Amino acid sequence: MKRVAMNDKTPSPPPAARKRTKTEPEPGLRAALVNEVGLRPVVIENLKPQVDGGRFPIKRTPGESVVVVADIFADGHDTLRCLLRYRRTGASEWVETPMAALGNDRWRAEFVVKEIGRYEYQVTGWVDVFLSWRHDFARRNTADENDIALALQTGAALVRDAVKRVPAVAAKRLREIARTLTVEAELGTRRELALGEELLDLMNAGPDRRFATTSDPALGVVVEPERARYSSWYELFPRSCGATGHGTFADCAAELPRIAALGFDVLYFPPIHPIGRTKRKGRNNTLVPAEDDPGSPWAIGAEEGGHKAIHAALGTLEDFKQLVARARELDIDIALDIALQCAPDHPYVSEHPEWFRRRVDGSVQYAENPPKKYQDIYPFNFGSPRWAELWEEIRSIFEYWIEAGVRVFRVDNPHTKPFALWEWVIGEIKQKHPEAIFLSEAFTRPRVMHRLAKLGFSQSYTYFTWRNTKNELTEYFTELSASEAREYFRPNAWPNTPDILNEYLQTGGRPAFQIRFVLAATLCANYVIYGPAYELCENVPREPGGEEYLNSEKYEIRHRDLDRPDALGDFITRVNAIRRGNRALHFDWSLHFHGVDNDQLICYSKTTTDRSNVVLMVVNLDPHYRQSGWLELDLAALGVEREETFQVHDLLTGARYLWHGSRNYVELDPHVCPAHVFRVRRHSHTERDFDYFA
Repeated sequence: MKRVAMNDKTPSPPPAARKRTKTEPEPGLRAALVNEVGLRPVVIENLKPQVDGGRFPIKRTPGESVVVVADIFADGHDTLRCLLRYRRTGASEWVETPMAALGNDRWRAEFVVKEIGRYEYQVTGWVDVFLSWRHDFARRNTADENDIALALQTGAALVRDAVKRVPAVAAKRLREIARTLTVEAELGTRRELALGEELLDLMNAGPDRRFATTSDPALGVVVEPERARYSSWYELFPRSCGATGHGTFADCAAELPRIAALGFDVLYFPPIHPIGRTKRKGRNNTLVPAEDDPGSPWAIGAEEGGHKAIHAALGTLEDFKQLVARARELDIDIALDIALQCAPDHPYVSEHPEWFRRRVDGSVQYAENPPKKYQDIYPFNFGSPRWAELWEEIRSIFEYWIEAGVRVFRVDNPHTKPFALWEWVIGEIKQKHPEAIFLSEAFTRPRVMHRLAKLGFSQSYTYFTWRNTKNELTEYFTELSASEAREYFRPNAWPNTPDILNEYLQTGGRPAFQIRFVLAATLCANYVIYGPAYELCENVPREPGGEEYLNSEKYEIRHRDLDRPDALGDFITRVNAIRRGNRALHFDWSLHFHGVDNDQLICYSKTTTDRSNVVLMVVNLDPHYRQSGWLELDLAALGVEREETFQVHDLLTGARYLWHGSRNYVELDPHVCPAHVFRVRRHSHTERDFDYFA
């Protein structure tokens, strides 16, 4: 591996323009070599990974590898040299590493990204005349001394031609070797020198790359903080913190130790801004609010301020900054909801009326998602004649909260805003703040969700909550973890939100909440729960067949007893501790599904690359009844030999079992514990490996 300057591809002047030195080959030979190689360019095809032909970057986090493969070939049978080149974007030098031939003209190399920011990479390849000569020379009949001597002269000319491309010390040695190859010495000695490792290393250090083919343009990598790849989110309404009345940031701070103990590292707040009074919604989304109804936090803005203001009952900006700092001491990030919409009395409405759509009667168009109507919300007109001013203001909203210490954002309904806006604003923010993380809350068509991920969103909401059967889960998470989309689409699984209480949770009781939590936390490295409601297994819809909560916290302040004996706090803590203690669960790409002869049971595993951590999950998808079945394990995926006896340690219950072979029996009662989360331990491991979180 070596570093080369940016201008390393600058071709040498044509031979006729330079004075020939003693070390250069004969003019006829030199011209023949130039013509032969110059007319035989290397072809580079099927270069991966890349997104839409390099239009968008792939995503990584520090310490992850980028494995690059490509089809690289030329006509004929000459030997190629292929290199992977990479660097931090803006660096003056490339780092180069040789690519390995995989067979059938496929080549591979990898590099590790070490810092957040942007990297770029490309591959280059050329016909290496010396390596081709060396390959043919090794196959020549040693009995034909004249043929060997003539071939050695050709090799010596190639060696002399390389002198000008290597440092002085190497050049001196190459001259010596060239002379030796052509002297009247013993042929065996000269042949051994020609095929020796010393000459090979010297020639590889100074290859003739004038006719190299390099993939262009360079492909990009966005490297984001580890929390973009692995995170556990807990959604909490700040106004519901505290024992009575309207909660404050101080009340939220008092909750931080409990949330940290549960094992969460992102605490997500719905909008914390002043809430509009005009058209305010009442409890259960009624159009006629009571005098003390607080309104929906997503109806942003009142005469006190808008997207850069804080609801007065929560506290001050300084109170918020203190909360952010305290959370960070506990390794928790405060994530803010950025909802680009306004209440009718938001200052933007009067100060910038041109930023909003008008109906034919001149009134501002409120938000609708038929049959739902949001009379308390005005959407922006992102394509208005003053769109540039609006976009700049949107960027300033993010920058304002970053200045206040926030580095994680959940963006509300980004699919209803222009793609170009997100590519621009996320690009602008990340250029100055590469540590920023953006979660896309887009419940929309797959291609739109994927486009948002390509444009820069670090994580993306998924269809997980509506994938409940074994086939649905297997198909969907195989797509997320094994397709090429994984290069840019980081899924975030969520069992519930303040807007969505799906039928499975409504009808499955406490076991359903346990089942969906284990699935979210182990199928996906990122997940989010609407926390207090989930801990207490709240499952009553506003009306039959709907997905809205009855007495939704979106429209009222809710105080809950989270210490109830039936709360899920202990279970959530256990699962999150397992996640933290098993690095295999910090990634998505190793997800592998195993066979089970009962469709109510799903089995899957995750492993680290070196198989030092192997975790096997079996989940009963039936929240009502005990289910049993025989597993058909893919032992190779677990790093277990075919006839090996191995231990599975259930990290949820502490139970340990010795299994042998691929076929093993399981039985799960959802009213006791609906899942196994096994740590697979081979007998070749030491006793220390059998510690709980080893």
